[in-house]
Amino acid sequence: MWRWFSSAQDDPALRTVRPGLAFAFFNAPTWQIGLGTPMVLFAEQLGASPAQVGLAYAWVFVLTPVQIFATALLPRFGFKRVMLGGWRMRSFFLVVPMALTMLAAAWGPRTWMVQLLVWSVFFFCLFRAVGASASTPWLYAIVPAAVRGRYFASDQYLAGVAGVLTLLVCAALFAFLPVYPALLLQYGIAVLGSLLSYRALNQLPDAPRPRPVSLMDVARATPQHLLTRSTFRAYLLLALWFSVVVTPIVPFGAYYLKVGPGLSLSAIMVFEVARYLGVILAAWTLARRIDVTGARPFMLVGLWIYAAVAAFWWFYLRWEGAGIAGVLGSYFLIGVATSCWSIASLNYLPKIVPEAERPLMVSIHGAVTALGGGLAPIVWGWFLRTDSASGPALSVPVFGWFFVSSFASSCLLAWFSARLPEERSVSVEPIMIGNAVLRPMRAMTYLVNLVDVRGLDAPPTPAPDAGRGTDSPDARK
Repeated sequence: MWRWFSSAQDDPALRTVRPGLAFAFFNAPTWQIGLGTPMVLFAEQLGASPAQVGLAYAWVFVLTPVQIFATALLPRFGFKRVMLGGWRMRSFFLVVPMALTMLAAAWGPRTWMVQLLVWSVFFFCLFRAVGASASTPWLYAIVPAAVRGRYFASDQYLAGVAGVLTLLVCAALFAFLPVYPALLLQYGIAVLGSLLSYRALNQLPDAPRPRPVSLMDVARATPQHLLTRSTFRAYLLLALWFSVVVTPIVPFGAYYLKVGPGLSLSAIMVFEVARYLGVILAAWTLARRIDVTGARPFMLVGLWIYAAVAAFWWFYLRWEGAGIAGVLGSYFLIGVATSCWSIASLNYLPKIVPEAERPLMVSIHGAVTALGGGLAPIVWGWFLRTDSASGPALSVPVFGWFFVSSFASSCLLAWFSARLPEERSVSVEPIMIGNAVLRPMRAMTYLVNLVDVRGLDAPPTPAPDAGRGTDSPDARK
């Protein structure tokens, strides 16, 4: 079945890691449904308040520091066992929302159902964080350096295709089926994707275990990097601010569209499709231009787009006559802006961190920005919560102030970011991780990893005709 994702004849260098591409494809429906807008809409359908929605959406970010501690498991158990263990355990917690869809259809929504859904997402994200600690270094260890760029490009392409298809299927299910049967089928797709992605991971070769990581050394070095005045610290503070500003937009935007103007679930999923199309288009544009223009101009483009989106939403909340077409366009622009900042960050970070300390400093960046971004929807959720006669709702005046703060923050961030130093003549290899295209903010969690991936070089790839007739795995057809 892996021949669907690449050809051994066309890509002999990728033969042993083709299951990794299948993993990218099948894993996309799982996180798209289990952690994305379908989960937010399910929580609202069960009667969740904005505070509960913000908490559920934030778990994947808030639990990112778990990856630092999980890194200590890699020298003992190896990359493959740690990631398989995390992915296997997280799958069990997808069964909980499947059961809730059937119970809610039979008994109607109950308060305890919302709480159970939130906790199921917590444990899903907890075990995901354990598995994610092995993801990037494992791939660096088994993908030959000569084809790494091609591998990650294929990874992102397949994840993008699967992610958009998942959103379209979810929109169709919401359009043609009652809510709970549609959600049951969606979570069934998520479980199937989780099982197939686990099977794909199991087909990948393992890699030698890394050297032990001293968490005490990490604890001693981290405050120094955070407190020492440097370009890295300046950029880290800006990236943290950016994460705090933009992370709440997606969950609370979907929540408001459901409880405010009362849009259908299928329409909200179409908006999500527009957002991901914006992400993909921006990523494709950046890949062609960022080496020429540098990373900083794209950061500024993303920030000014966010300012424009915040201004639009402020007007939309006051006068809904601004129109659904405007909301659709704003979702597309949110995708463009997020991709501009996040992919520019993956190119800018290597330029401002010393080679010897790159794993730790990049991990600090990922952990701080993910944690800050995760806390933002939790805090805003408490301010946005309000009760109406029909149940929990969202405070529109407070939501308006959220966009006022987003507009002001985007403008200030653009002013500070324009003063970041960038030496365009310095050529460094950008940070390559999967997921960077389709879910750029969530991809920042994969930066948390204390293993020096540059030292995990896979064996060199032989030429297509080299070594035929030998017993080496790379030579066998």
